[in-house]
Amino acid sequence: MVLPFKHEPFTDFTDEAVISDFKAALDQVHGELGKEYPLVINGEKIYTDDKLESFNPSDKEQLVGKVSKATKAHVDQAMDSALEAFKTWRTWKASERADILHKAAAIVRRRKHEFSAWLVYDAGKPWNQADADIAEGIDFLEYYAREMVELEKGKEINDRPNEQNTYFYQPMGPGVTIPPWNFAFAIVAGTAVAPIVAGNPVLLKPSENTPVIAYKLVEVLEEAGLPKGVLNFVPGDPAEIGDYLVDHKDTHFVNFTGSRATGTRIMERAAKIQEGQNFLKRVVAEMGGKDTIIVDKDADLDLAADSIVNSAFGFSGQKCSACSRAIIHEDVYDEVLDKSIALTKELITVGNPADENVYMGAVVNQKQFDKIKEYIEIGKNEGELAYGGETDDSKGYFVHPTIFKDLDPKAKIMQEEIFGPVVGFAKAANFDELLEIANNTEYGLTGAVISNNRDHLNRARYDFHVGNLYFNRGCTAAIVGYHPFGGFKMSGTDSKAGGPDYLQHFVEAKMVSEMF
Repeated sequence: MVLPFKHEPFTDFTDEAVISDFKAALDQVHGELGKEYPLVINGEKIYTDDKLESFNPSDKEQLVGKVSKATKAHVDQAMDSALEAFKTWRTWKASERADILHKAAAIVRRRKHEFSAWLVYDAGKPWNQADADIAEGIDFLEYYAREMVELEKGKEINDRPNEQNTYFYQPMGPGVTIPPWNFAFAIVAGTAVAPIVAGNPVLLKPSENTPVIAYKLVEVLEEAGLPKGVLNFVPGDPAEIGDYLVDHKDTHFVNFTGSRATGTRIMERAAKIQEGQNFLKRVVAEMGGKDTIIVDKDADLDLAADSIVNSAFGFSGQKCSACSRAIIHEDVYDEVLDKSIALTKELITVGNPADENVYMGAVVNQKQFDKIKEYIEIGKNEGELAYGGETDDSKGYFVHPTIFKDLDPKAKIMQEEIFGPVVGFAKAANFDELLEIANNTEYGLTGAVISNNRDHLNRARYDFHVGNLYFNRGCTAAIVGYHPFGGFKMSGTDSKAGGPDYLQHFVEAKMVSEMF
């Protein structure tokens, strides 16, 4: 019997027994570092001479693993495999496909610390962030399995006399999943298994930064009984195979999470009809954010500081939902700023999470490190550095938590996505101005309002233009099934991952009418 969905609980890292178990998992994974991993096409493991190399961001000389690169020829091979698998996979009952996801969730749950440890090395995630990533991946497996069983029932529609009408959903065909590196298990799992459980084979191209943990998901689904050809693992150089995957005449959908620039490129390319293509491609895109926490003058200021600091600096700000803008009512601006700096000093530790349970590890790679460092220099010219700003890439890509104050709301550092542990403070004279500033970016992903003024909260409910809005809490940490996730404006197609509408992106609605 399948029980109702319940969020996978987070691990308590204050428990000494848990700490001991997690350190053992880190040791286990350390012993497996440096291995080679293949492509997987039609169930066949294919090793190529050209490899992606993943290194620990907190110890950039430490090789996590080498993963074979796919070529365009491999993409063609994988698509042929997917088309063949579609013939039978589409005929499986939703409950049968869901059973595979339930089994996969059980496997990951039993090996939860091990998978979290892989994230510590492959993505540089601190312990609690890695644990939350794995928990979210389990949630996606469990939630989408249940949702597909419900979706298979179709929808009730009306009949006329001597007429029977049915409305149901059917799979679309093979598609491509292109997930990011920042949630290297959770989003990989969610964006791959949603179309799969809906009956569509998938070509999975993971981020070149975190390909090892993605391969671990492929292994789990294979162990759970996923038929060959339903999930084809084709990591590679985006410059070589990225456009080819999107353009392919047999790609029915592209499920993408990443930058605005890449997302809009995919939207444009997917709109073009290729020779031999007789359908319109669908694009599901989540493309980042420039997320704001508003602090009203009638607010719990300790809660405000806690919400800002944890939303800005969790996983070094490498979340599309991270708070990178704090817009504070001028009456409480100085106090919230002081409290935020004090909490940052008290809370934030920086180091290698493979060695110790720190709050922040390194950012993902040299490119991101250089980009964030450049934005910190820009911030020094646009406002005043109130705290932090230190960077060090001698051993890993470490950027310390950074707070700028007295910024113009239209400054570059307040408008462009940084994707690092940098938050800018600006003040406003009243709630109208707070909302106006909060809405002044091209993004519309997440936001939060800290206020005890019910009228202001009600106004923000409709006038703060983001897809995920939170009252009196931070703007990160959406939970599958509780907070369907997706944004407005240039933050994407508002797909609402982890919600009741998500699977409909990967099916076609069909109506059949029969006269008697």
